[in-house]
Amino acid sequence: MNAPTFAFNTLDQRANALIANSYYEASVTRPLADDPALDTAIDADVCVIGAGFAGLSVALECRARGLSVVVLDAHRPGWGASGRNGGQTLVGFAKDEIIERQLGLEGARAAWAMSIEGVALVRERIERYRIQCDFTPGYLTVATRPKRVPDLRAWMESASQRWGYDRLSWLDTDAIRSRVASGRYLAGVYDPFSGHLHPLKYCLGLADAARREGVQLFANSPVIEVVRGGRPVVQTPDGEVRCRFVVVCGNATIGNVLPAPVAARIAPIASYIVATQPLGAARANALITRREAICDNNFFLDYFRLSADHRLLFGGRASSTGASPAQLAQAIRERMVGVFPQLADVKIDYAWGGFVDVTRNRAPDFGLIDPNYFYVQGFSGHGVALTGIAGRVVAKAIAGQTAAFDLFAQLRHARFPGGPALRRPALELGMMYHRLLELF
Repeated sequence: MNAPTFAFNTLDQRANALIANSYYEASVTRPLADDPALDTAIDADVCVIGAGFAGLSVALECRARGLSVVVLDAHRPGWGASGRNGGQTLVGFAKDEIIERQLGLEGARAAWAMSIEGVALVRERIERYRIQCDFTPGYLTVATRPKRVPDLRAWMESASQRWGYDRLSWLDTDAIRSRVASGRYLAGVYDPFSGHLHPLKYCLGLADAARREGVQLFANSPVIEVVRGGRPVVQTPDGEVRCRFVVVCGNATIGNVLPAPVAARIAPIASYIVATQPLGAARANALITRREAICDNNFFLDYFRLSADHRLLFGGRASSTGASPAQLAQAIRERMVGVFPQLADVKIDYAWGGFVDVTRNRAPDFGLIDPNYFYVQGFSGHGVALTGIAGRVVAKAIAGQTAAFDLFAQLRHARFPGGPALRRPALELGMMYHRLLELF
């Protein structure tokens, strides 16, 4: 079959460069599955575009309902944000107040219940499919500045009293510093149910599970067009999938798959992580005594955790420019040493990054292009757990149970200004504005 030649977009090329020195890639020791490229025409009930957390979750949930599923990816499972992120597996949303403002209190409680179900689903899949991904329970949200302490307290009280999540506990200055060996933090909130994992190992485990359940996975098969209609046709350079339903589960690097007005609802924000040399168990445990994942509550946040082999993984330094990790590694290291001065002698072994798909209001964006053409995007840094529940919500909607999908589809989203060429400068100006705010 003749098809137009596909060229990866510029953002895709930049994302490829960001993964060159990834600790996650280096620490996956087993051979990767060799999924073929699609080179023929096939039929399926559901065609999923994207083999990350969301796409694989859709695939597993649809197979559980007896539907045949094909998953297409321009690279391979876990190549995108699902294999590069900080690994935090969290309840809630990036901006919980937006969820309540738009959905009302009852809607916010329902959305929060699904986010809790999302973390439970991660834990359940790890156990059911025996995924070795170093899941560690426990999460701390911390405040670095006096004005951020009441904000953190108010969030905890809202989660407990308004949104139905009663597992949180408050840590004062002495308590947080007994758990994290840094003088930077003034207070914290402890969540025993959320946690952290090795995201690439988890994603590869989901892909293994999907293959065992009968999902057909095709790698190096970028989608060049979705021909819409009663029976859509998803075209790749050398093949096509004729299906009943299409589900787009890409990230910021999805390319020109979705209509432009929908694609303009997200913007790519690059985030970066460094991994230290192995610290040894004693030194690592002295930094974070219970080995929770930790994140501050600033707009431009730092997040960090310990790996299974006793490295400190430290991330942040959000950017819309996609600068190389090598350019930013020293800046991130300085932030790390600002938190932990006792690590001044420690070397950085790895530095990598990736693009997060962020919406303007930081709420997830679930929607329909046609009654049989779904998309999920805009997880805004909360994708490890929310993508899993997104897959379940979409699969239920395909099966005719639309209540959960309809709840998320009520969220209103504005487009980012300008086309792709103007979006980056506009984003950078907005980020500079928020950096200035955090100086005061």
